Amino acid sequence: MTTEILPLLLAVLSGGLVALLLTLFGGGGSVLAVPLLLYVVGVPDPHVAVGVAAAGVALNALTALVGHARAGRVRWPCATLFAVTGAVGAWGGSSLAKTIDGHDLLLVFAVAMAAVGVSMLRPRTSVVRPEPALNWAMSPRVGLAGAGVGSASGFFGIGGGFLIVPGLMASTGMSLVTAQATSLVSVATFGATTAGNYALSGWVDPGLVAGMTVGGVAGTLAGLPLARRLGANAALGRMLFAGLILIVAAYVAFRALIA
Repeated sequence: MTTEILPLLLAVLSGGLVALLLTLFGGGGSVLAVPLLLYVVGVPDPHVAVGVAAAGVALNALTALVGHARAGRVRWPCATLFAVTGAVGAWGGSSLAKTIDGHDLLLVFAVAMAAVGVSMLRPRTSVVRPEPALNWAMSPRVGLAGAGVGSASGFFGIGGGFLIVPGLMASTGMSLVTAQATSLVSVATFGATTAGNYALSGWVDPGLVAGMTVGGVAGTLAGLPLARRLGANAALGRMLFAGLILIVAAYVAFRALIA
């Protein structure tokens, strides 16, 4: 476990930045956790970076989930089925990722980052519609979508919100706002499953996880008032953030290739 002051402080700052971006733009920030751990904190092993990032994302998602749950925005039956089947997929995906060389895994991770950046450039529209109730006819779609998204989330070691939200919308018909709140159950579940799998191989550093969690709480608190001030500039900020993700994805791919 890391006990040196500088890496822990850098982990706190990294967790704060990730949570701040998540609070401001509602997704995408978690994909920066692995590059920050590798190139800012100085984690030498890509697998450790993925394991720590997964644990940090799970804890940050739980923090955000509390507020949405209290406001009644989470559709628990759909969220539970999606998360349970997705956890099985996340275990399988993370088990596969553990067998891949760390630098090869980073190349695949860079592709996932690019996909997140591109998805953020697409306009989002929140359509008002009756919110669904889970039924037997819908359950197979929800379960299969959860398993597929969970597999991808576990393999790449990211929260997968950019896949979970459209997966929930497509399989249940819920609105964007409800899907964003409901997705946090799966983000936390998939992250915890992936982190647990990596921990079995000794690839999760509790000290760095604690640092990122502390920073995540601070970043969320700082981001809430800023998010309210963005207003009409939110779309522009989201585009700039997507561009940043694409640039970092190219850098991760470059570093993986030269390594």
